[in-house]
Amino acid sequence: MSAQPVLLIGTPLDPHIEAVAKGLEDRGVEAVVVDTLSFPDEPGIALTHRMDGITIDGRELSRPAAVYLRDIYAHPLAFLVDVAAEMDQDWRRVLVAFREKAHMLFPLLGRWAEQGVPLYNPMPADWLVTKAMQLAVLDRAGMPVPETVWTNDPERVRAFAQGRRVAYKPIAGGAATKELGPEDLTDERLETLRGAPVTFQELLEGDNYRVYCIDGEVVATLCVKSESLDYRQQEESIEQVDLPDETLKQCVEATSLLGLRWSGIDLKANADGALKFLELNPSPMFLGFDKRGGTNILDSLVGALASHSSV
Repeated sequence: MSAQPVLLIGTPLDPHIEAVAKGLEDRGVEAVVVDTLSFPDEPGIALTHRMDGITIDGRELSRPAAVYLRDIYAHPLAFLVDVAAEMDQDWRRVLVAFREKAHMLFPLLGRWAEQGVPLYNPMPADWLVTKAMQLAVLDRAGMPVPETVWTNDPERVRAFAQGRRVAYKPIAGGAATKELGPEDLTDERLETLRGAPVTFQELLEGDNYRVYCIDGEVVATLCVKSESLDYRQQEESIEQVDLPDETLKQCVEATSLLGLRWSGIDLKANADGALKFLELNPSPMFLGFDKRGGTNILDSLVGALASHSSV
């Protein structure tokens, strides 16, 4: 076992955490799961006024070998979080509790980053993980992105939709992508934008692609075929494919621009086959792609984490 373990930040209920932990243990590297879904019930975390003052369940862990960040579950809407009953009883108390949780776990990750511990991935500033910022950063760098508008302005939507097919979806996710139709452009329908802004994007008619990058290297490229506009859980096939060198180079550059050590990058082809960037996922799922696409992204991630161990 290594002198310092690799920390997995998430929950043992997540099969990705479980798989990475097993992969590390198989390589003789100690893996410690910091259960952020259960926190603050457990584990016991203490931070002192010193940068290296970090203990977890009484163990000094100021400089682990590396950190794999899956999720800190610092929001009541986070996946696997179920606080509906508590919210009904006292929503304000619940929101305060989640705020306090976030303000404990963010500096925990920040201290490791400050001390040079490799984080996969560091907790980025919120503005960098939003699609509205990501696509702007990529577009400024000269990379292909779909024409998109994020808005609560009905007239801006009508102007954007003029003479083209448009897809729309929530800004932060949580619902399927749909195609904008005439019924969506009525005054009554567009008035709902006053309750929450929405993403509107040129509809790309080609196939979906997922590219995985780790530490500046492309480790998997897959094509996801589906008849549905939103392919999630409606995939017909997932196959490994070769992509143009220029696209692979752009994927590596994109992860660097956004400060990501690893990412699952979503691209989609237009009717002419040209690929455009949709999103860089800072904590992508990968087990399903490995299973159906025949890749071994898990081993690549485990290898990257284990490379920082002293074993």
